[in-house]
Formats: sequence, C-alpha cells, structure tokens
Amino acid sequence: MADPRGFLKYGRQMPPRRPVSERLHDWKDVYTRPERQQTEIQAARCMDCGIPFCHQGCPLGNLIPEWNDLVFRSQWMDASDRLHATNNFPDFTGRLCPAPCEPACVLSIGDQPVTIKTIEQEIGERAFEAGWLAPKRPSRQTGRSVAVVGSGPSGLAAAQQLTRAGHRVVVFERADRAGGLLRYGIPDFKLEKWVLDRRLAQMEAEGTQFRTGIEVGVDVDAAELRSGFDAVVLAGGATMPRDLSIPGRDLDGVHQAMEYLPLANRVGAGDLDRSPLDARSKRVVVIGGGDTGADCIGTAHRQGAAQVYQLEIMPRPPEVAHPSTPWPLWPLIMRASPAHEEGGERLFALSTDSFLGDDRGRVRAIAAHEVLVSTDGGRMRFDAVPGSETSLECDMVLLALGFLGPERGGMVDQLGLSVDGRGNISRDRSWMTEAEGVFVCGDMGRGQSLIVWAIAEGRSAASACDRWLTGRSVLPSPLLPTDAPMRV
Repeated sequence: MADPRGFLKYGRQMPPRRPVSERLHDWKDVYTRPERQQTEIQAARCMDCGIPFCHQGCPLGNLIPEWNDLVFRSQWMDASDRLHATNNFPDFTGRLCPAPCEPACVLSIGDQPVTIKTIEQEIGERAFEAGWLAPKRPSRQTGRSVAVVGSGPSGLAAAQQLTRAGHRVVVFERADRAGGLLRYGIPDFKLEKWVLDRRLAQMEAEGTQFRTGIEVGVDVDAAELRSGFDAVVLAGGATMPRDLSIPGRDLDGVHQAMEYLPLANRVGAGDLDRSPLDARSKRVVVIGGGDTGADCIGTAHRQGAAQVYQLEIMPRPPEVAHPSTPWPLWPLIMRASPAHEEGGERLFALSTDSFLGDDRGRVRAIAAHEVLVSTDGGRMRFDAVPGSETSLECDMVLLALGFLGPERGGMVDQLGLSVDGRGNISRDRSWMTEAEGVFVCGDMGRGQSLIVWAIAEGRSAASACDRWLTGRSVLPSPLLPTDAPMRV
C-alpha cells in the first residue's frame, strides 16, 4: 500500500465528460482522458484491503489492489502486466463494463469507491501508447486447430488465449467485419471502433485468422467445420431479442433496438450516408431501461430527434442503495448514463398496452398504464393502477427489452445441440456441449450478461478446450474449475 492515508486525503474524481452541446454533434467518446497525475492520485485511494472484495465483484479476478499500487508508484508497465494477466481487453472493459468491482470496494461502505474502471482503461491506453502490447506469438505450435464461431468479446478472448497456447485458430464471423456486438451493437460514443481495430490487429499479428461474411450453418455446414478442425468454440452470443407482442406491433416505425443501432454504426463506418431508421425530427419512445435503451437514447439525440422518452416497467429506483442489496452486492439504486444527461424524459412503472397507428399504417402513439410492482411467491407482479391509462404520441418506437438466448436452427441443429431451461446452449462444467470437442461460452451458454463475464467465459472455455486438446493447460480459468476430459 503505497499511501496508507490516500483514501483520507483524496476524494473520488472521474474524468470529465465533454459538454453536451459539443458531443451531440459527433460520435466520439463522451469522456476525455484524465491527466496522468490525476490517475495516480485516484489509485492512491485504494486501501489494499486484507480481503479485497473488489476481486469478488470482478468475474475476471482482476488483481485490482496490485495494479492500483503500481499506478500510484508510476510503474505503469508493471501495472499493465498485472492487468493483462487476467484481462485480455481492459481497453474494452474500461469503457463498457458497469464495474461491479466498484460497489464491492470496501471504501464504498462509507465513502465513494476507487475509480477502478477509469484506472483500468488508462493503464490499457498508456500501454498501447508506450508500445508495451506487442503481439505475443506462441513459442511453439501444437499442431492442433480450433474454430471459434463469433467475434464478440467472448469469442475474441477465447481465440487470443488459444492462439497464444500454440493452436491454429480461425474465427468465423457472419458480419462483414469482426467484432460482433462491439462492432455493430455498441455506439461509437461509447466505443470508438479504432479501439476495437487495434486489438484485432494485435490478434492477427499473433496468428489468429478472421474469416468474415461467413455464417456457420448456412455458408459452411457445421459438420464440415468439425471435420476441418480439432475443436470448435461457439461464441455466437444471445441474439434472439425479446419482443412485445401487443396490438400494433406490426406498425411501421416499431423496431427492435438491434435493428436500429447497427445501422447507425454503419453510417459511422462509412457504409451508409444516412440510416434507413433515422430519428431525425421524430418523437422517439424507447421501451426498456437498460444499457441498450440508453444506447438508443444517445443515438437518437445525435440523429436529431425532436423528443425522446424512455419507458421502464419497474418503479423508479431509490437514490441511495436499497436494503435488499447491501454491500458488497450490486446495489439497487438510481443510475443515469451520459445519454440521460443529454436530454429526454424517463418514465417509470409504466406498462405498454398497444401501439396506435395512423391511416398509413405508421405508429403515431403508444397506449399505456401505470403499474404497482409487488412480489408474490418470489415472482414479480405488475398490477394496473385503476384510472392511470395514458397515451404518448410518437413517430418511432425502439424495443430494448433484452434477449432470450442464442438463435435456434442452423449450426445448433446441425450439431445436435440442446438448450437448457433458460434457452441457452446446454454444456457441462468444462464448457463442452453434447457434441464432443464443441465448447460454448459467453452469452450463448450463460445468457445475456456483461462484457466482463463474456471475457471471463471466453478465457475459461479456452482453458478447457486447450486441456481437452493437449491433456493439460497453462491457460487460466477465472470461472468454475474445469473437469474437462482429455482427448485421446
């Protein structure tokens, strides 16, 4: 612990956000880079606890107190080594992870937690700038090959780990560019795509191959993939959106969030001059209160929407942590993203009854009512408030209600895979499916979750796959211990 009184001397300080009036006119990162001295002072607030509960909060098991201490001592290269030992992509998580490690920080019991996420991102940035992240090519080749299906964060983590273990790894991605949800689901104002591209370049220099525009199960039969590779890792994500089957759902102007967001990213990539689902001058209603909903809000603002509403069926969270989520749990508390700062109105405890259309078949309003939320036998109840019926005029509705699991058919059927009770691909403790040598990780096996969980899943599946191929593995497995059988 470099400064035993650091947490007493310094308060929590986040890097500033660019002014709303400025950032609404571009798609660049909302946040500015902190000064080196500011980051080192923030790292000094870490108390190096005897039991670091921040580890409990991080699925990757990041060595947070260690690299905080190194940053405070200006030993940035060593801090990068510690960070990259557990996290392949801190430049992603530092921007996109909601940081469950921070409410688990012991300092958060009576004060504001350490700015773990910001420090993590800054370590990654300075490591790239200083040239410390040169490609790590394996010292030997195993002669074994692995196909990774999907190039989101779990697929990329699995691919990088397996490549570094000496296997020949090919990543198959059905989109025209690699990156999965990072490429076509996350807006540029949260993750500028040069951040993704430099990691992909690092992976290619290490030997990972990417084949884009190829959908396994359609363009390539799954059986052909299995015969051409010694093992397969499925990392296709949970891409089946939850729908809202109410009257008027088929009206023009009602869209899934993941129909809307990728088109905006394609405009940023130069593929389109203007999105076919542009919100310019429109009244937009976003249904769903999570991160995807906030991404839709920020995107609509930048497209010049006339008005934006966000509807959430749950009641407004409390301003201070609810007793049901005590430290070190993820607290139930009112949160706001930068997109909410940019405008719009948030409406809570509101359930949508129907979409109303005009004589041209376009949505013109939603009909809704207020609800009282209660728990009955462990299940949530949403009882209508009598006389609370209302309507909200709109020209566009975006459904951001989450995802139900991986897509069925295609390679899932060709491989003979089943799904569990939650709709995810069934697997054992070793991340292996019912098909021998076929592993699954990330949202495809876990269900919709956080980017930090996706990376942890990818690293763990890579370790299990490596052990199955070679009989042992030096690759770390941050999640459940593996009991993977060895290949004979």
